[in-house]
Amino acid sequence: MLKSDDLKLEGKIIFDDLYRNIYATDASVYRKLPLAVAYPRTKEDIKKLIAYAGKEGVSLIPRTAGTSLAGQCVGEGIVMDVSRYFTRIIQVNKEEKTVDVEPGVIRDELNTHLHLYDLFFGPNTSTSNRCMIGGMVGNNSSGTTSIQYGVTRDKVLEMEAILSDGSEVVFKSLNAEELQLKLQQDDLEGKIYRELCDMLEPEDIRQQIREAYPKPVIHRRNNGYALDEIIRLKPFEPEGENLNLCKLICGSEGTLAFITRIKLRLEDLPPKHSVMIAAHFESIAECLRAVVPVMEHDLFTCEMMDKVILDCTRNNKGQAANRFFIEGDPMAILMLELRSDDEEMLEERKNSLVSVLLRSGLGYAYPVLYGDDIQKALELRKAGLGLLGNIVGDKKAVACIEDTAVALEDLASYIGEFSALMKKYDQRAVYYAHAGAGELHLRPILNLKSSEDVAMFRQITTDVAHLVKKYNGSLSGEHGDGMVRSEFIRLMLGEDNYRLLVKVKSLFDPEGIFNPGKIVNPAPMDTSLRYEKDRKEPEINTFLDFSDTEGILRATEQCNGSGDCRKTHWSAGAMCPSYHATKDEKDTTRARANTLREFLTQSPKENRFDHGEIKEVLDLCLSCKACSSECPSNVDMATLKAESLYQYQKANGTSIRDKAFAYTTKLNSITAVFPWLINGVYRNVLTSGMLKRIVGIAPERSFPPLKPFKKKTAGNGTASSVKTHAPVILFIDEFTRYLDGNVGKDAVELLEGLGYTVTLFKGESGRTFISRGFLEQAAEIADKNIKDLKGMVTEESVLVGLEPSAVLSFRDEYIKMAKDKEAARLLAKRTLLIEEFLAREIQKGHISASQFTSEARQVKIHNHCHQKALSDQKVTFDVLNLPENYKVTIINSGCCGMAGSFGYEKEHYKVSMKVGELRLFPAVRRSEEGTVIAANGTSCRHQILDGTGIRAKHPVTVLREALRMEREYLVG
Repeated sequence: MLKSDDLKLEGKIIFDDLYRNIYATDASVYRKLPLAVAYPRTKEDIKKLIAYAGKEGVSLIPRTAGTSLAGQCVGEGIVMDVSRYFTRIIQVNKEEKTVDVEPGVIRDELNTHLHLYDLFFGPNTSTSNRCMIGGMVGNNSSGTTSIQYGVTRDKVLEMEAILSDGSEVVFKSLNAEELQLKLQQDDLEGKIYRELCDMLEPEDIRQQIREAYPKPVIHRRNNGYALDEIIRLKPFEPEGENLNLCKLICGSEGTLAFITRIKLRLEDLPPKHSVMIAAHFESIAECLRAVVPVMEHDLFTCEMMDKVILDCTRNNKGQAANRFFIEGDPMAILMLELRSDDEEMLEERKNSLVSVLLRSGLGYAYPVLYGDDIQKALELRKAGLGLLGNIVGDKKAVACIEDTAVALEDLASYIGEFSALMKKYDQRAVYYAHAGAGELHLRPILNLKSSEDVAMFRQITTDVAHLVKKYNGSLSGEHGDGMVRSEFIRLMLGEDNYRLLVKVKSLFDPEGIFNPGKIVNPAPMDTSLRYEKDRKEPEINTFLDFSDTEGILRATEQCNGSGDCRKTHWSAGAMCPSYHATKDEKDTTRARANTLREFLTQSPKENRFDHGEIKEVLDLCLSCKACSSECPSNVDMATLKAESLYQYQKANGTSIRDKAFAYTTKLNSITAVFPWLINGVYRNVLTSGMLKRIVGIAPERSFPPLKPFKKKTAGNGTASSVKTHAPVILFIDEFTRYLDGNVGKDAVELLEGLGYTVTLFKGESGRTFISRGFLEQAAEIADKNIKDLKGMVTEESVLVGLEPSAVLSFRDEYIKMAKDKEAARLLAKRTLLIEEFLAREIQKGHISASQFTSEARQVKIHNHCHQKALSDQKVTFDVLNLPENYKVTIINSGCCGMAGSFGYEKEHYKVSMKVGELRLFPAVRRSEEGTVIAANGTSCRHQILDGTGIRAKHPVTVLREALRMEREYLVG
């Protein structure tokens, strides 16, 4: 067994069970427990690992973001994750239009950098906000723009790599003289060139390759090693380009060499003007018949979504808004994008394209999209892979035949036969993605926990392989062979060509240490699956109700490994703040789901949550809930954490700090009797320092002062003496009641000033109990609130709240913990954030700009994470935009980093502040003097104060200050 002392790395090697379980899977259906996980920092680290692997007979599995669908990143050796340290953009050459990068550079972040040079890297996968260039090279990725910009193989000019003997090489274009020098070298590199040239020199061998490999017009072809590309080069083709083994390394899935640096060819930025026609069709066949004629119009993208994908988006919180352009209930949509620098010419091309569709009688609706609407539609399409994980239960859309590509002229016929084949298996497959490239991602719906469906998994893949071979297509278009399709390379390329691939592997890697079992010498495709066949599902009792996912285990299994949680803070959204700060896979939603899944299925304990590994992997989860909306599979890790903490604490008890934070409201209710005394204790260095040490609070953190809400009833008189609107029940939550009483006062004055009758409901939401795993106490509060509000909240009145984490618990956790589920659901429908309520009233015309000041003011908004996940940021933007001269912007801030009690805890303080420093703090500091910072979360406002020294205001306070009042009054 490998030990930490066996390898002295500048980076890190970890061999504990937690990390091994986290890295046992990727985005595929496979699972293999690795020996260890390494994070090499330097080339020397990589050489040491290669030397160790050769000496001990251990394999090495290269890995970047781990989003591979075919099992390329799964193996029993040492996983070598380069995503942490090999992340430099080394050099951009604007004149030559090239860039040198390390393999751990994220594709979208590279293009953000290249935008400064008016350049970009063309291949564009659906995972582009987290996938890395090294992985794109390994898979020869392509994506939506391949019909314009080709595939990764077309863009790689040079590579620096380390061979299996530890020697460093540079693969690049070689002229005749340079090739001769390589052939004369007395080392492994020289041997590779000599034997490869000897192997491919005979014309009958090259003809054998031409005949058996996919049609050359299929630019998405990735079966085996790209010998068909090599034989088009000199010296095998006199008129070809110079020999460049980068063509061979691309798509080799890390089986031939370990890449450390990549030089890419870049493109000028795309034409600035674009238009998209989203053609709607009543059948898959009709949609595919349209592909050939529309592809004659120089499309920028030609993407397809079928009804299964479209239906998945209906209930996805993050994608529902992107469905705005869908008319009726189409069986399929073709998204046809045109681009040009000439707007007039673009309109002519658009009209010509629509005319072709109309004349052909193909399709029934042709919505035309411009500007940001195009990106929204593309985001809908890009979310497809993850959205398929939303299917509740054990049946899932399985990646096995999803990567087939055929020539465009064969596409309709091929899909016709494919559909007939699926009927034989009583399957309604999923069709989506790159129609314009002849590649549709086709997925059967299977339960891979069932031996019957595992058998079908093999049968369907085998039958489809034969069908693809009939059309001389590619079984692996862009997702690679991996563990799922390598077994079929013999069928696709023939036995003789397969033997050539074995020779290539042996030539580069004679000991077989680089990612074995991929491309050559594979295991059967139905082994090493993520789930044990016909297993007895463990019965796991939970406090919270997970019936919507058929139990907590299936809630964790919703995570399919697509890795959306690995996007960094440079991308939009908040998921996943702890990963943003640490860049450690352990701190992703995916890792947490993997860990829960592993222990919930493998644990021998009666209480399957009673494992330190579960507690450790959840430790840095801020319970921000971003994953519940930004994860395509809606994996709600905050809820899973609450349940896990509850179960863990049942076996291990709770600490003084846990209780102190959980019972904060009780403590505040006692100390609020003498706020001046307690605030003095908080401000005093000695007394506050002692209190922090006792409770375990970071010494750098300040205490939030007590500011009790003193108003006992509403209706003390306002500018509007006549109440003209429906009554409002204002929830004075525990945070407003004891820490932000001024915000409660402002809310009453604002609502009454606008003509609303306000009834106060003072209560505790249970948020502090939920976040600490004290679910029984939280449920008591939920049941009490539901009972007390049953007669108050009606169709005529709504419950309105100020603190997002408190009021949104009525719409979220209450439904999972309340005894009266029906009453909880009814209350949830009638519960609103105050910004939601005000935005709705503005739309009804009940509130107007004339009621507010005309003074000019700049306002920047940071919204609470729970609002971003469970509501909509736009409502805050809309209400603060109501004063006619207010200029309002939303900060792309992600999570603030405080997350309730998280940011107070001494061991979490640095991570908390680092999260804030990634986006929020710099944006606040850059604000012009006089800019109002609006933040509706009490924790957010405190974090902004501690991090920047600037006091943020609740949006209600901003509006109250802007309200035209006939007279001021104080709340006693």
